[in-house]
Amino acid sequence: DASQKRGHSARILSTEEAERLAKDRVLVSEFKQLKLEKEAQKNWDLFYKRNSTNFFKDRHWTTREFEELKACWEFADQKLTILEAGCGVGNCLFPLLEEDLNIFAYACDFSPRAVEYVKKNALYSAERCKAFQCDLTKDDLLENVPADSVDVVTLIFVLSAIHPDKMHLVLKNIYKVLKPGKCVLFRDYGLYDHAMLRFKSGSKLGENFYVRQDGTRSYFFTKEFLSQLFEAEGYEQVVSEYVQRETVNRKEDLRVPRVFLQGKFQKP
Repeated sequence: DASQKRGHSARILSTEEAERLAKDRVLVSEFKQLKLEKEAQKNWDLFYKRNSTNFFKDRHWTTREFEELKACWEFADQKLTILEAGCGVGNCLFPLLEEDLNIFAYACDFSPRAVEYVKKNALYSAERCKAFQCDLTKDDLLENVPADSVDVVTLIFVLSAIHPDKMHLVLKNIYKVLKPGKCVLFRDYGLYDHAMLRFKSGSKLGENFYVRQDGTRSYFFTKEFLSQLFEAEGYEQVVSEYVQRETVNRKEDLRVPRVFLQGKFQKP
């Protein structure tokens, strides 16, 4: 149960939340931070080993939120080519392929194990899909995807898992395969999302950047930071807004503020 509102201003914290965040100044040691960066791939691989394909729900909302993901063509044989950057186990990918037979999808993930799960899925077929392992911060996408060939890139809950200093490398990499005039569709955690407020002291890596207990990391975006990131790599912002929802847990009578940042950024 959730009511949703969109807008350009960030969520306003309660006094108690603001005080708690202000108190949490201690950063994780540099030694541990370097170790987390070095072991990022291993930590995501272990995450998928533990949770297999059960952790995330299938995302059937993507076509509702992003009309770019529907192939509305004049000619029957035209295909929509998408790249799902950071596909996980395919929770976004397979609903799309099921819904629309005119989609060809490239799908890549940091975790070799996640890519294996994608390839083992009954809906996976080489005619419609090419899945490959890729560290978007350093492996050249052009090795698997032709230049200027993709109609839509989805970047959904992916960038937040990457060190803020390296995010620009992902956007640079994606830029090469996107057709001019086409968009990156972005959705990720927004500033002051409930998940950010739940971190215990000692989890902070930097401004709006935290580590979970399993070693995976999460960044919480502001609109300003995201816009600068994309514009610095040559993209034009089409839209960027906070999506705020209140999720109600009836059993425990809890109201949980969820904040996401959603945007579209175009390659000129």
